Amino acid sequence: MAANVEIYTWSTCPFCIRAKALLKKKGVDFTEYTIDGDEGARDQMAQRANGSRSVPQIFINDQYIGGCDDIHALDRQGKLDPLLG
Repeated sequence: MAANVEIYTWSTCPFCIRAKALLKKKGVDFTEYTIDGDEGARDQMAQRANGSRSVPQIFINDQYIGGCDDIHALDRQGKLDPLLG
């Protein structure tokens, strides 16, 4: 079964673009929440992300993964593919 991947982004954020590129390279479908300038949406994201207000913020099956560096680190360690199912 495919993982439920959610990513909070700003449309022009280079780290968001890199994180999405990694997911696309792996052929993963994901739900993107583009929150450009929407403070309400950002507050909602921060509540899920242990207070982090930077983008991107990534969740896999409701588990908080972190941002761009975090998802690339998981990939390098061989821990991303098992999470993605």
